[in-house]
Amino acid sequence: MGGYYIILALVFGISFIIQNRLKSKFAFYSQLHLQNGMSGKEIAEKMLSDNGIDDVQVTSVAGQLTDHYNPADKTVNLSEEVYMQRNAAAAAVAAHECGHAVQHKLGYSALNLRSKMVPLVNISSKLLNFVLIAGIFIMASSGNKTILAIGVLLFAVTTAFAFITLPVEYEASKRALVWLEKSGTVTVQEQAAAKDSLKWAALTYVVAAIGSLGQLLYFASMLNGGGRRN
Repeated sequence: MGGYYIILALVFGISFIIQNRLKSKFAFYSQLHLQNGMSGKEIAEKMLSDNGIDDVQVTSVAGQLTDHYNPADKTVNLSEEVYMQRNAAAAAVAAHECGHAVQHKLGYSALNLRSKMVPLVNISSKLLNFVLIAGIFIMASSGNKTILAIGVLLFAVTTAFAFITLPVEYEASKRALVWLEKSGTVTVQEQAAAKDSLKWAALTYVVAAIGSLGQLLYFASMLNGGGRRN
């Protein structure tokens, strides 16, 4: 299992660096107050209105970086800071989450596929660790790889979900930045800050997807005997 721990350490290390960078960027751009004086809530409501969306509610949720769009109940959920604050970071996040609402309205295929995968991913995530551990133990003791193969299949589902998430997030950010600029909601400086904020946010998804793929390939190699040498 030595190789697996190396992969985990690399993923954790890179994720830690990017998460810290993301937090520092958001803290920095939180000091860049919007000239229009709009809050994250007001920006979200304006973007929804400009895109002809009147059946999505903008709400506030607890926590930091907990912002998300819920297609099930059609809510744009903004963390308390983003909801209330009036700065470039809040504008970027609010517009990004509304980008998902626009995707939903337009039937964006990647978002639809991602939404359909959620129940399967939830089941896979709950069973994954138990099945993998059981599979490794059974393979080591009896040579039977069936359970481990099931575990690899479950991991493949979560990995596929991570990669499908990438175009969904990037397209929502692109849509948000285009709207912020064309609507005149932000200045040139504020637009640059929003773009940089969303770039670092997107990198967290990239690292998660690559890390998941690395772990998947490691467990898949065990089916061919690669993992038994560790």
